[in-house]
Amino acid sequence: MSMSASAARSAFGEDRISDRNFNRLASFIYDYSGIKMPPGKRTMLEGRLRRRLRVTGHGTFDDYCEYLFKEDGLESETIYLIDAVTTNKTDFFREPNHFEYLVRHVLPTYDQVFGPKLRVWSSACSTGAEPYTIAMLLEEHIEPALNSHYRILATDLSTEVLETARKGIYPRDMVAPVPPALRQKYALQHVDPSRPEIRIHPKLRSRVGFARLNLMDEEYRVGDPMQIIFCRNVMIYFDKPTQQRVLTRLCNNLVSGGYLFIGHSETVSGFDLPIKQVANTIFRKV
Repeated sequence: MSMSASAARSAFGEDRISDRNFNRLASFIYDYSGIKMPPGKRTMLEGRLRRRLRVTGHGTFDDYCEYLFKEDGLESETIYLIDAVTTNKTDFFREPNHFEYLVRHVLPTYDQVFGPKLRVWSSACSTGAEPYTIAMLLEEHIEPALNSHYRILATDLSTEVLETARKGIYPRDMVAPVPPALRQKYALQHVDPSRPEIRIHPKLRSRVGFARLNLMDEEYRVGDPMQIIFCRNVMIYFDKPTQQRVLTRLCNNLVSGGYLFIGHSETVSGFDLPIKQVANTIFRKV
Protein backbone atom coordinates (compact mmCIF):
# COMPACT_ATOMS: atom_id res chain seq x y z
CA MET A 1 0.00 0.00 0.00
CA SER A 2 1.47 3.35 -1.01
CA MET A 3 1.89 6.13 1.55
CA SER A 4 -0.06 9.36 1.02
CA ALA A 5 1.93 12.52 0.31
CA SER A 6 0.89 14.13 3.62
CA ALA A 7 1.76 11.01 5.63
CA ALA A 8 5.11 10.80 3.85
CA ARG A 9 5.93 14.41 4.72
CA SER A 10 5.13 13.72 8.38
CA ALA A 11 7.12 10.48 8.44
CA PHE A 12 10.22 12.22 7.10
CA GLY A 13 9.83 15.27 9.34
CA GLU A 14 8.87 17.63 6.50
CA ASP A 15 5.36 18.45 7.71
CA ARG A 16 5.11 21.80 9.50
CA ILE A 17 2.58 23.29 11.90
CA SER A 18 0.61 26.05 10.21
CA ASP A 19 0.53 29.53 11.74
CA ARG A 20 -3.11 29.05 12.72
CA ASN A 21 -2.54 25.70 14.39
CA PHE A 22 0.63 26.85 16.12
CA ASN A 23 -1.26 29.78 17.61
CA ARG A 24 -4.07 27.48 18.74
CA LEU A 25 -1.63 25.05 20.33
CA ALA A 26 0.40 27.82 21.96
CA SER A 27 -2.74 29.42 23.38
CA PHE A 28 -4.02 26.14 24.79
CA ILE A 29 -0.64 25.18 26.29
CA TYR A 30 -0.33 28.60 27.95
CA ASP A 31 -3.87 28.57 29.35
CA TYR A 32 -3.52 25.03 30.67
CA SER A 33 0.06 24.96 31.97
CA GLY A 34 1.29 28.56 32.06
CA ILE A 35 4.13 27.59 29.70
CA LYS A 36 4.89 30.25 27.10
CA MET A 37 5.28 28.98 23.55
CA PRO A 38 6.68 31.89 21.46
CA PRO A 39 7.18 31.53 17.69
CA GLY A 40 10.84 30.68 18.22
CA LYS A 41 9.78 27.38 19.80
CA ARG A 42 7.76 26.20 16.80
CA THR A 43 10.45 23.78 15.59
CA MET A 44 10.84 22.37 19.10
CA LEU A 45 7.07 21.89 19.37
CA GLU A 46 6.97 20.12 16.00
CA GLY A 47 9.75 17.76 17.04
CA ARG A 48 8.10 16.86 20.32
CA LEU A 49 4.65 16.33 18.84
CA ARG A 50 5.71 14.02 16.00
CA ARG A 51 5.62 11.03 18.35
CA ARG A 52 2.05 11.94 19.33
CA LEU A 53 1.09 11.98 15.66
CA ARG A 54 2.44 8.46 15.29
CA VAL A 55 0.77 7.22 18.48
CA THR A 56 -2.62 8.72 17.63
CA GLY A 57 -2.42 7.67 13.98
CA HIS A 58 -2.60 11.13 12.46
CA GLY A 59 -0.64 11.74 9.28
CA THR A 60 -0.10 15.49 9.62
CA PHE A 61 -0.17 18.27 12.18
CA ASP A 62 -3.33 19.58 10.52
CA ASP A 63 -5.01 16.21 11.12
CA TYR A 64 -3.80 16.14 14.72
CA CYS A 65 -5.04 19.67 15.44
CA GLU A 66 -8.37 18.89 13.78
CA TYR A 67 -8.67 15.96 16.18
CA LEU A 68 -7.74 18.14 19.18
CA PHE A 69 -9.86 21.19 18.57
CA LYS A 70 -12.83 19.98 16.50
CA GLU A 71 -13.29 16.37 17.48
CA ASP A 72 -12.98 16.80 21.27
CA GLY A 73 -9.64 15.03 21.27
CA LEU A 74 -8.37 17.28 24.05
CA GLU A 75 -10.44 15.33 26.56
CA SER A 76 -8.20 12.29 26.18
CA GLU A 77 -5.06 13.85 24.69
CA THR A 78 -4.32 16.81 26.99
CA ILE A 79 -2.16 14.86 29.45
CA TYR A 80 -0.02 13.44 26.65
CA LEU A 81 0.20 16.77 24.84
CA ILE A 82 1.41 18.51 27.99
CA ASP A 83 3.83 15.66 28.73
CA ALA A 84 5.31 16.21 25.28
CA VAL A 85 5.94 19.94 25.71
CA THR A 86 7.17 20.11 29.32
CA THR A 87 10.89 20.38 30.03
CA ASN A 88 12.10 18.08 32.79
CA LYS A 89 15.70 18.76 33.69
CA THR A 90 16.66 17.59 37.15
CA ASP A 91 19.66 16.41 39.15
CA PHE A 92 20.35 15.10 42.63
CA PHE A 93 21.61 17.88 44.92
CA ARG A 94 20.97 20.47 42.21
CA GLU A 95 21.74 23.98 43.51
CA PRO A 96 23.46 22.54 46.61
CA ASN A 97 23.41 25.79 48.60
CA HIS A 98 19.72 25.19 49.23
CA PHE A 99 20.38 21.83 50.83
CA GLU A 100 23.28 23.21 52.84
CA TYR A 101 20.95 25.88 54.25
CA LEU A 102 18.31 23.25 54.98
CA VAL A 103 20.76 21.18 57.00
CA ARG A 104 22.47 24.04 58.80
CA HIS A 105 19.63 26.43 59.54
CA VAL A 106 16.26 24.70 59.22
CA LEU A 107 16.55 21.13 60.44
CA PRO A 108 18.47 21.71 63.70
CA THR A 109 15.51 23.55 65.26
CA TYR A 110 12.59 22.38 63.12
CA ASP A 111 10.88 20.55 66.02
CA GLN A 112 10.99 23.67 68.23
CA VAL A 113 9.50 25.77 65.42
CA PHE A 114 7.08 23.37 63.77
CA GLY A 115 6.68 20.45 66.15
CA PRO A 116 7.64 16.81 65.59
CA LYS A 117 5.86 16.40 62.26
CA LEU A 118 7.43 17.95 59.19
CA ARG A 119 5.69 18.22 55.82
CA VAL A 120 7.69 19.16 52.74
CA TRP A 121 6.37 19.80 49.24
CA SER A 122 8.47 19.42 46.11
CA SER A 123 6.06 21.18 43.77
CA ALA A 124 7.80 20.56 40.43
CA CYS A 125 9.53 17.29 41.17
CA SER A 126 10.22 16.06 37.61
CA THR A 127 11.67 12.52 37.71
CA GLY A 128 12.15 12.63 41.48
CA ALA A 129 15.74 13.69 42.09
CA GLU A 130 14.69 16.68 44.20
CA PRO A 131 12.30 14.94 46.62
CA TYR A 132 14.67 11.99 47.05
CA THR A 133 17.53 14.40 47.77
CA ILE A 134 15.38 16.05 50.43
CA ALA A 135 14.42 12.63 51.83
CA MET A 136 18.08 11.64 52.23
CA LEU A 137 18.76 14.73 54.29
CA LEU A 138 15.62 14.44 56.40
CA GLU A 139 16.34 10.78 57.05
CA GLU A 140 19.80 11.72 58.29
CA HIS A 141 18.84 14.72 60.38
CA ILE A 142 15.28 14.07 61.55
CA GLU A 143 14.56 10.37 61.79
CA PRO A 144 17.02 9.74 64.69
CA ALA A 145 15.17 12.31 66.81
CA LEU A 146 12.63 10.88 69.24
CA ASN A 147 8.99 10.94 68.05
CA SER A 148 9.94 12.75 64.83
CA HIS A 149 8.18 12.13 61.55
CA TYR A 150 8.35 13.56 58.07
CA ARG A 151 6.45 13.22 54.82
CA ILE A 152 7.27 14.62 51.40
CA LEU A 153 4.67 15.42 48.78
CA ALA A 154 6.13 15.46 45.28
CA THR A 155 4.00 16.78 42.44
CA ASP A 156 4.42 17.51 38.76
CA LEU A 157 2.29 18.28 35.74
CA SER A 158 3.78 15.46 33.68
CA THR A 159 2.46 11.95 34.25
CA GLU A 160 5.44 10.52 32.40
CA VAL A 161 8.05 11.87 34.81
CA LEU A 162 5.92 10.92 37.81
CA GLU A 163 5.94 7.31 36.64
CA THR A 164 9.75 7.38 36.59
CA ALA A 165 9.86 9.08 39.99
CA ARG A 166 7.64 6.47 41.64
CA LYS A 167 9.92 3.66 40.46
CA GLY A 168 12.99 5.41 41.88
CA ILE A 169 15.32 3.76 39.35
CA TYR A 170 18.07 5.92 37.81
CA PRO A 171 21.26 5.57 35.75
CA ARG A 172 24.20 5.04 38.08
CA ASP A 173 26.00 8.16 36.86
CA MET A 174 23.00 10.32 37.74
CA VAL A 175 23.67 9.89 41.48
CA ALA A 176 27.29 11.05 41.15
CA PRO A 177 26.47 14.39 42.89
CA VAL A 178 25.19 12.54 45.96
CA PRO A 179 27.80 12.51 48.78
CA PRO A 180 29.45 9.06 48.95
CA ALA A 181 28.11 8.19 52.42
CA LEU A 182 24.53 8.96 51.39
CA ARG A 183 24.97 7.21 48.06
CA GLN A 184 26.11 4.07 49.81
CA LYS A 185 23.10 4.11 52.17
CA TYR A 186 20.30 5.16 49.86
CA ALA A 187 21.29 4.38 46.24
CA LEU A 188 21.07 0.60 46.01
CA GLN A 189 23.17 -1.09 43.34
CA HIS A 190 21.58 -3.66 41.06
CA VAL A 191 22.41 -7.27 41.93
CA ASP A 192 23.65 -7.64 38.37
CA PRO A 193 26.85 -5.53 38.23
CA SER A 194 26.49 -5.18 34.47
CA ARG A 195 23.28 -3.17 34.97
CA PRO A 196 24.40 0.50 35.26
CA GLU A 197 21.49 1.59 37.44
CA ILE A 198 20.54 2.19 41.05
CA ARG A 199 17.27 2.18 42.95
CA ILE A 200 16.39 4.54 45.78
CA HIS A 201 16.12 2.76 49.14
CA PRO A 202 12.57 1.56 49.94
CA LYS A 203 12.51 3.54 53.18
CA LEU A 204 12.96 6.80 51.30
CA ARG A 205 10.43 5.82 48.66
CA SER A 206 7.89 5.12 51.42
CA ARG A 207 8.31 8.67 52.73
CA VAL A 208 7.56 10.35 49.39
CA GLY A 209 4.06 10.51 47.92
CA PHE A 210 3.80 11.40 44.23
CA ALA A 211 0.77 13.06 42.64
CA ARG A 212 -0.11 15.02 39.54
CA LEU A 213 -0.77 18.70 40.21
CA ASN A 214 -1.12 21.65 37.85
CA LEU A 215 0.30 24.88 39.26
CA MET A 216 -2.29 26.71 37.15
CA ASP A 217 -5.10 25.33 39.32
CA GLU A 218 -6.98 27.95 41.33
CA GLU A 219 -6.47 25.89 44.50
CA TYR A 220 -3.70 23.45 45.40
CA ARG A 221 -5.27 20.43 47.06
CA VAL A 222 -2.29 19.39 49.14
CA GLY A 223 -3.88 19.02 52.56
CA ASP A 224 -2.61 20.94 55.57
CA PRO A 225 -0.13 23.81 55.03
CA MET A 226 3.50 22.82 54.54
CA GLN A 227 6.52 23.75 56.63
CA ILE A 228 8.84 23.72 53.60
CA ILE A 229 8.07 24.20 49.90
CA PHE A 230 10.49 23.76 47.03
CA CYS A 231 9.38 25.35 43.75
CA ARG A 232 12.55 25.60 41.72
CA ASN A 233 13.28 26.24 38.06
CA VAL A 234 9.69 26.13 36.89
CA MET A 235 8.65 29.78 37.18
CA ILE A 236 11.21 30.71 34.53
CA TYR A 237 8.71 29.32 32.03
CA PHE A 238 5.91 31.63 33.27
CA ASP A 239 5.20 35.28 32.58
CA LYS A 240 5.05 37.78 35.45
CA PRO A 241 1.28 37.64 36.10
CA THR A 242 1.42 33.83 36.20
CA GLN A 243 4.41 33.91 38.55
CA GLN A 244 2.49 36.22 40.91
CA ARG A 245 -0.50 33.88 41.00
CA VAL A 246 1.60 30.76 41.54
CA LEU A 247 3.73 32.31 44.28
CA THR A 248 0.62 33.63 46.05
CA ARG A 249 -0.95 30.16 46.05
CA LEU A 250 2.29 28.60 47.29
CA CYS A 251 2.44 31.08 50.16
CA ASN A 252 -1.19 30.27 50.98
CA ASN A 253 -0.07 26.66 51.49
CA LEU A 254 2.87 27.55 53.72
CA VAL A 255 2.66 27.79 57.50
CA SER A 256 3.73 30.95 59.29
CA GLY A 257 7.50 30.72 59.63
CA GLY A 258 7.69 28.16 56.83
CA TYR A 259 10.37 28.21 54.13
CA LEU A 260 10.06 28.68 50.37
CA PHE A 261 12.95 27.69 48.09
CA ILE A 262 12.99 28.93 44.48
CA GLY A 263 15.52 28.42 41.68
CA HIS A 264 18.76 30.43 41.59
CA SER A 265 17.73 32.03 38.28
CA GLU A 266 14.32 33.07 39.65
CA THR A 267 13.20 36.10 41.65
CA VAL A 268 10.24 37.37 43.68
CA SER A 269 11.23 40.98 43.13
CA GLY A 270 8.24 43.22 42.49
CA PHE A 271 5.67 40.78 43.89
CA ASP A 272 3.47 41.45 46.90
CA LEU A 273 4.04 38.34 49.00
CA PRO A 274 4.01 37.60 52.77
CA ILE A 275 7.64 36.41 52.78
CA LYS A 276 11.07 37.80 53.62
CA GLN A 277 14.40 36.71 52.19
CA VAL A 278 16.68 34.82 54.58
CA ALA A 279 19.30 33.66 52.05
CA ASN A 280 19.85 33.65 48.31
CA THR A 281 16.52 32.48 46.74
CA ILE A 282 15.33 31.24 50.16
CA PHE A 283 12.38 32.95 51.86
CA ARG A 284 10.42 32.65 55.06
CA LYS A 285 6.72 33.37 55.55
CA VAL A 286 6.08 36.24 57.95
